[in-house]
Amino acid sequence: MAKDKKAKEQREEIEPKEKSVLREYAEAFVIAIILALLIRTFIVQAFKIPSSSMEPTLLIGDHLLVNKFIYGIEIPFTDKKVLKFKKPERGDIIVFKYPVNPKIDFIKRVIAVGGDRVEILKKQVYINGFPIEDPYAVYLDDDVNNEMTRSLTPRDNFGPVIVPEGSVFCLGDNRDRSQDSRYWGFVDLNLVRGKAFILYFSWNTKSDSILGKIRWSRFGKLLHE
Repeated sequence: MAKDKKAKEQREEIEPKEKSVLREYAEAFVIAIILALLIRTFIVQAFKIPSSSMEPTLLIGDHLLVNKFIYGIEIPFTDKKVLKFKKPERGDIIVFKYPVNPKIDFIKRVIAVGGDRVEILKKQVYINGFPIEDPYAVYLDDDVNNEMTRSLTPRDNFGPVIVPEGSVFCLGDNRDRSQDSRYWGFVDLNLVRGKAFILYFSWNTKSDSILGKIRWSRFGKLLHE
């Protein structure tokens, strides 16, 4: 009897007690939340397009994913970054904190980087004195503002300005319908949240049909091909 009792005690010491189903689900839920927060904070975050400033590249109702670590990992509750793998390059579509109000997120295309000289003459963009190929730019207004009023109406004529080191100059692809660096200045790299890279969903609110509201052809569309 003593041997049986001792053997039972040993089994009880090495065999873990079974967790309740509720506790297992609770632990799994907490772990999932923590992982989701870590991914959202440091790796990938989803954003929705609310305006037409990047049309036709990005449409109102597009949902996209942004690579948050490629330009550096942001230290929570600060604008500081560490482990910067690369800097934004010309042509990148980036999400950033609006310089005038950092509580708002903007999305635009990088046109020039630190050290570049930017000038816009009659809607043609010049970088370092040379006109650039601008395949994504769309102009919906045939009128061109007077060059003499560029300080008041910088849409069609702007600069020249030198982009400060540590900053980028951004424009919307829908050039005549975009509030961008022409109006509020440069984007400090510490305000950049990440690089947009893929569409995962798109919802057309103007369609009368439920099935028609979903833009199936845009699912999985890469933004930097």
